[in-house]
Amino acid sequence: MSQPKTLDVRKLIPMDRHRLIFETYGKLKPGESFVLVNDHDPKPLYYQFEAEHTGEFSWNYLEQGPATWQVQIGRTAAAHS
Repeated sequence: MSQPKTLDVRKLIPMDRHRLIFETYGKLKPGESFVLVNDHDPKPLYYQFEAEHTGEFSWNYLEQGPATWQVQIGRTAAAHS
């Protein structure tokens, strides 16, 4: 299995971040993931995933600040398009 893609959104304007993150997630096959790099805790994003993709995603903090946050976000086998 290959290393997950890294998606660094720190230089994007906040309005564009969630759209790009969900586009990236939407392209994942079950079992695949990507690493989100952000400049703050993306907890609101977690709640959006929970609301829109309940039981279909994984969320694993790799780094928790204070300057950089990294979260591995995956599509679980239960996910469907």
